[in-house]
Amino acid sequence: MRLSRFAKSRRPTATASFRTEIIADVPVPERAEHVRFFSRKVVHPGRVRRFSNRDLRESLLAIFYLAVAAAVPVRWWASICDRMSQLRLKRHVRKQFPAYADATRAVLGSSIDARKLFEALLAARHRRRLQLAAHVAGFRWSPTILLEGQEGLQAALRRGHGAIIWCDQFTSQTIFGKRALHEADVEAHQVSVNSHGVSESMFGLRFLNPPLVKVENRYLKSRIVFERDDAYQVTIRIQKILRGNGVVLMTNTIHAGSTFTEVAIGESGWTHLASAPANFAARGKAALFSMSTFETIPFREYRAVISPELLPAAAGIGRDGAKDMMLQARYILLKRDRLLEALKLFPEQMLIWSGSRRMTEASDEVMAGDDTGS
Repeated sequence: MRLSRFAKSRRPTATASFRTEIIADVPVPERAEHVRFFSRKVVHPGRVRRFSNRDLRESLLAIFYLAVAAAVPVRWWASICDRMSQLRLKRHVRKQFPAYADATRAVLGSSIDARKLFEALLAARHRRRLQLAAHVAGFRWSPTILLEGQEGLQAALRRGHGAIIWCDQFTSQTIFGKRALHEADVEAHQVSVNSHGVSESMFGLRFLNPPLVKVENRYLKSRIVFERDDAYQVTIRIQKILRGNGVVLMTNTIHAGSTFTEVAIGESGWTHLASAPANFAARGKAALFSMSTFETIPFREYRAVISPELLPAAAGIGRDGAKDMMLQARYILLKRDRLLEALKLFPEQMLIWSGSRRMTEASDEVMAGDDTGS
């Protein structure tokens, strides 16, 4: 059921423009809530830029943090990242803080210190860069990495239908979430887009993104890379992995696929969740889990948490394997609940926030944060 077409939008880091449409509002009676489903279609593909100002900054920061990783003791790394995060603070506060404050207060309540959280996020972004640099440089750095919830994952795999792990965009998820699974002998396949990494320019795709991808690939069995035109082939490959009792990682980003959802979160906020993980779980027998990875002690200890299996109330399967949107909506709400729990633990490490307004009420971009991919 297509309800309405309401907006054209532009992803902040992309040149393409999109038409966003509401597909359906699906009520979940036992929760007294509803989930809104959207589609995003490319209106104009745009051009990939050769180089951007961000490329220059990220290149300089990469060189700097490689030097830090190679020459500076680990005990000083956190303080260096704190100082680096203050260099462009006034600009970040002017351009990014208002939307960030609105989003965090809507979710966590007006009593939070949004400015303190924002400054902590800036520092966490710099620690993320140094995490990558330390892995690229091959520095002998051995932080403690704790994995929780592995027992539930293994129990699901014993049923023989595979598992989907739906990962949140905390600053340490990209590397340490995968590393935690790898060190626990979980062989995972990551669903990813071609532009995954730091930059979407030609320069970024050629020079800035490959180091991150190579580091991640150390901890993966394979990477399932796709563009929008490859959706069918990617779907077939994911289904094949799940039928082989494999583990598939999907990151909660709404920009990669053609559909996504919107749901209420926290005090008065709205968040946007990818629909693909719920769709795969609803149409097959694969188990679905949520995962968040936190930096509990900077550069010393990391904690990867796999939730208990997301098990919605029973819903009928659509005829001939058609999408069961009611079942998907139930999965979405369970994922939202886990995301909110994680946000309350380490809100300063979340890269992406939504806001206090629904997408249909927003005139432009509704996301607050730094979408750095899967």
